[in-house]
Parts: sequence; C-alpha cells; structure tokens
Amino acid sequence: MAAVAHYVEVDAPVQACYDWWRPLTRLPQVFSDVKSVEAVDGDATRTRWKVDGPLGSTVEWEARIVEDAAPHKIAWATVENADPDVKNSGVVRFDDKGDGRTGVEISLEYEPPAGKLGEAVASLLADPQKKVERAAAEFKTVIETR
Repeated sequence: MAAVAHYVEVDAPVQACYDWWRPLTRLPQVFSDVKSVEAVDGDATRTRWKVDGPLGSTVEWEARIVEDAAPHKIAWATVENADPDVKNSGVVRFDDKGDGRTGVEISLEYEPPAGKLGEAVASLLADPQKKVERAAAEFKTVIETR
C-alpha cells in the first residue's frame, strides 16, 4: 500500500475538530475530488463514497469506520467486499494543544490500482500528497471560520 500524510494545527477545540470529521459526510468540503460521502441507512459506521473520475465519470465504493476514539481519532477503510481496484483507508488524529488549538494529522493509504476501474482511480490519486495537504488547508479554513 502507498501512504500519504499531512499535519496542521488549527485554532479550534479538539472536540469541534473531531465532531466535524466524525460523520465523514463533510469530506467533499475539503477534498475537491470527492463528490459525496453519504451515510448508509441503518449503519452509523458505514458510508457510500462518490468521487470524480476521468472524463466526467464517477467512481463509487463503501467504507466503514474501523476505529472511533472520540475525540482523538477516527479511521475508515473500504469494506471487505469492495471492488479490488478501490481499496483505501484513512485516519485522522486530533491532538489537544491547549488554549483551543488542535493538531490534526490526516493520513491516507491506498492500493495502487489496476484494471479499467483502476485507471479511473489512478487519476484520482494523481499527486495524493498535494491533495492531502490541500484538504488539511481547507479544513483549517473551514473549522476556523465556523
């Protein structure tokens, strides 16, 4: 698996940061390629992701929250029966720095894709480090202007 990570400090309390991330449904606000993340009915830990692919296509998968340690950590991964070309996971850690400041580390892991769907996913993963850095900067803006 390939991995990327980025750390940013924000002027917001740790609980507010965790609360923003916990449903995962707000991720399109900070990840420009993510069209939607929707909760799956009847399961508070499962989400359905839709992400922009090449030439106007959409790539979809389901993920499950695999660790929820409020307010310090939230982690998710594609469900076991997901398409083998769309295997990924993420974790966000929140470190209370005191005085209403929080350190936020965003980490993503993904299988380098193969096959036709993999080609679409590969375009999404073009320069993943920059995408995570951009998402961290966007999160900082969003949480500090609430």
